[in-house]
Amino acid sequence: MRDAIVLAALLVVSGGALAARPQAPSKPAREVAAALQKKYDTIRDFTADFVHNYESGMLHKKLSERGTVRVKKPGKMRWDYKSPDTKLFVSDGLRIYSYVPADNQVIVSPVPPEDQATTAVLFLVGKGNLTRDFTVTYAQGGIDTTYALRLEPRLPERDYDWLQLVVDRASLQFRELTAADKQGGRSTFVFSNFKENVGLADKIFAFKIPRGADVITSGSPSR
Repeated sequence: MRDAIVLAALLVVSGGALAARPQAPSKPAREVAAALQKKYDTIRDFTADFVHNYESGMLHKKLSERGTVRVKKPGKMRWDYKSPDTKLFVSDGLRIYSYVPADNQVIVSPVPPEDQATTAVLFLVGKGNLTRDFTVTYAQGGIDTTYALRLEPRLPERDYDWLQLVVDRASLQFRELTAADKQGGRSTFVFSNFKENVGLADKIFAFKIPRGADVITSGSPSR
């Protein structure tokens, strides 16, 4: 689940309901990707509501969750899941904290170094590039107000097989992000109520471990 969250923070820039008719794109997919890269470079932080839909490839189980996300470059994230269960995922730029109140457990792991990070993570921290790191083509699902882009990583990735983005044609704002894993699973984030460059404070991304919670660090449980 944490891998899907990191991938979602890759390119989130907006949301909205999709409605209209299919229409052929008027420009090359690579040109759209270059424009997206340029836009994302200007975004310092953002907030949004999200719906996260996940379907397992092997077990064919479906899950739908919703909550809010806040992201600040470089590498700070806070994902508050509110329904159906409360969960929290926080990155302060150095460590990632995963907290599930129902389990009274916190998993602490380091943010991966650059030589171990996926291209999605590198893009998040401002060191990746869409046209350099991915082969970009059009995918099914675009309509007359959106582009649908399929991103194939140029180098094999351990956390996903490919990504798909649905992008507003006029504003270059993102509507959806789907990550597909090698087992056939699909994790799709749909975003709404997006606000960019709002001046998020660093304290939002500070996590205090709840008293009495089990803490697992590098696979070793402790109190």
